[in-house]
Amino acid sequence: MSKPIVAIVGRPNVGKSTLFNALAGDNISIVKDTPGVTRDRIYADVNWLNTNFTLIDTGGIEPDSNDIILSQMREQAQIAIDTADVIIFIVDVRQGLVDSDSKVADMLRRSKKPVVLVVNKVDNFDKFMMDVYEFYNLGIGEPFPISASSKLGLGDMLDEVIRHFDEEKLTEEEDDTPKIAVVGKPNVGKSSLVNKLLGQNRVIVSDIAGTTRDAIDTVIRWNGRDYTFIDTAGLRRKNKIKEELERYSIIRTVTAVDRADVVVVVIDALEGVTEQDAKIAGIAHERGKGIIVAVNKWDAIEKDDKTIYKYTNKIREVLSYMPYAELMFISAETGQRLPKLFETIDMILENQSLRIQTGVLNEIMSEAIALQQPPSDKGKRLKLYYITQVAVKPPTFVIFVNDKELMHFSYTRYLENKIREAFGFRGTSLKFIIRERKEKEK
Repeated sequence: MSKPIVAIVGRPNVGKSTLFNALAGDNISIVKDTPGVTRDRIYADVNWLNTNFTLIDTGGIEPDSNDIILSQMREQAQIAIDTADVIIFIVDVRQGLVDSDSKVADMLRRSKKPVVLVVNKVDNFDKFMMDVYEFYNLGIGEPFPISASSKLGLGDMLDEVIRHFDEEKLTEEEDDTPKIAVVGKPNVGKSSLVNKLLGQNRVIVSDIAGTTRDAIDTVIRWNGRDYTFIDTAGLRRKNKIKEELERYSIIRTVTAVDRADVVVVVIDALEGVTEQDAKIAGIAHERGKGIIVAVNKWDAIEKDDKTIYKYTNKIREVLSYMPYAELMFISAETGQRLPKLFETIDMILENQSLRIQTGVLNEIMSEAIALQQPPSDKGKRLKLYYITQVAVKPPTFVIFVNDKELMHFSYTRYLENKIREAFGFRGTSLKFIIRERKEKEK
């Protein structure tokens, strides 16, 4: 089941990022071992009253600006609006109702999406309430007064947001067709890959804004089994204004990855692996998906006996935080190694659902502890009591210890490597939850 998406939209400097950070809370923390992945985070997973949703922050919309960056931001905000299930439209009580707010409201009205109007910077309800009423003039419903910086009024606003979620969508049973997201930078051959697998040009490859605005689902049958491919071809843009806008292309990637079981990260062999590739792959890694790194256009590379070795090393170096990812060298144009893609997807799907008996896991952990003593700090040594698997997709393990602070990341990684040595788990990430348990509870 895919999570609902909520986009925060408004003019520049009305407090979108402040509200985003207030709602995202701890979720926004940078993942230490993932280089470059979460540096400019514009999405976060939020939970309110046991309802999970993905929150997206957008650039400020200036409806009439000729400034190229701002017009690009408007275009990117439009992507967020098209992708979202509910929109939080934020305005500033101190600036009052301005002409641009009315223009943004018109844009939102045309989207036919539920809009929650939020009036920010209301630090004192008695003092500002009369000014809040002015925003009824926008004609998009009741304004909710909040202060994002002081975290006032957020509860009522969130109640209103989740009221608009589609109940059926939240509870509907997903069909068990494996879902494969094809992600990557613009022009690396994502659509060509899906078209080749399908055997016909079903995904429109075009530079016209909006032709591939939504991720497109394509069902492909191979060896009697159906696979749903989610293509994010819409990540292409005409104007390449890099740093300011690269991050928005991630919106579609996040929504596609969320729905997928396995993610195929397509890399251009001619360009080599880049930091943007690492960011895109990092989204799949963070969300615990199965991952295949497909190096496309391999037929166009001049090769000798060391080429594949050099390429592999470079990719492993840049994507060092996910050594489990499967690597493939393909050509969407010639079809080189594409049948092997399905075999690899099947293997990863199997690994994602693998369950290990608790007894066996504890034997592996005991052996690992005997080989390498757990770390200690100021005379106190980490004790590991027990390990058990609690979930699949991704395989998730809980380890009970005497002191969470002593459980260094490197020791968790060491235990992960020991479990992988025993069971493989190729192509899928593993998740570890560390729980503290006092000596006497043991």
